[in-house]
Amino acid sequence: MPFPLTRPRRIRAHQWSRRLHAETKVSVSDLIWPLFLIEGTGAEEPIAAMPGVNRLTIDKAVDAAKRAAALGIPALALFPNTPADRRSDDGVEALNEDNLICRALKAIKDAVPEIGLAADVALDPYTAHGHDGLMRDGYIVNDETVEVLVQQALTQARAGADILSPSDMMDGRILHIREALEGNGFVNVQLMSYAAKYASAFYGPFRDAVGSGSRLTGDKRTYQMDAANSDEAVREAALDLEEGADSLIVKPGLPYLDIVARLKTELETPVFVYHVSGEYSKIVAAAERGWLDRKAAALEHMQAFKRAGADGVLTYFAPEIAEWLNGA
Repeated sequence: MPFPLTRPRRIRAHQWSRRLHAETKVSVSDLIWPLFLIEGTGAEEPIAAMPGVNRLTIDKAVDAAKRAAALGIPALALFPNTPADRRSDDGVEALNEDNLICRALKAIKDAVPEIGLAADVALDPYTAHGHDGLMRDGYIVNDETVEVLVQQALTQARAGADILSPSDMMDGRILHIREALEGNGFVNVQLMSYAAKYASAFYGPFRDAVGSGSRLTGDKRTYQMDAANSDEAVREAALDLEEGADSLIVKPGLPYLDIVARLKTELETPVFVYHVSGEYSKIVAAAERGWLDRKAAALEHMQAFKRAGADGVLTYFAPEIAEWLNGA
């Protein structure tokens, strides 16, 4: 109908009406909270590039898990900052059943059994060179890396991980990890694959948080995806689903909403977004300078992810968003 018989602003005139007509809903159930781990007890170590985010000792991570459960956040994603003396070219610490992340998985699962725990499957927190896989003559080799990743995945499953999230971008690793999980009785451990992980400028603060940034030699463009490509993401994601992935992750978030939408529409599978460290830090930095509103910007990002088709979001804003939503 033509104006003035149709006035789209009518439904936007009042807050109650905007709520009734909202097409996209954000809830606490959409959140996964990433936590960074360090050795020791009773410590919270600030991350300079991520104001408000700290590396936590295991006891503090347990406290964070209790807070998450109280807020209604369904799951946590754990990332270790491995001490320098336990990093090596072969990343063998990843297979240590008493390593930092395994002890954290056990401690949190004992204290807060109702919360889901996701563990990162990749070697960059454990390698001396900061890469996600094994290096041979300056190149990250695929098949040898996959063999190690399978053992890492089993190690984390034995420690209590509910979700394994391979973030390495090696070819074929989902199939081999799934077969190993099935063969060892871990039939209900989920694989949330980083199917579309792009080589991005927005990862810098994360690499600082896990201690791999200063160690990184070269870049990760031979295995992480090219930002120019979209069809490639669909092919990668389809392969991971065929190999046994239960859900997919797109990383980073806001610059790749088109990828989120394509995977959700074309593959009809659960899709998650990682609202990465650089995205977090730019909001915080701008808010600290009074250039934008922290709460409004964070929630707008969440709406954008959900509107694009995301089923959930890994975000460092998770506890704040949960508090804002619960308060509202």
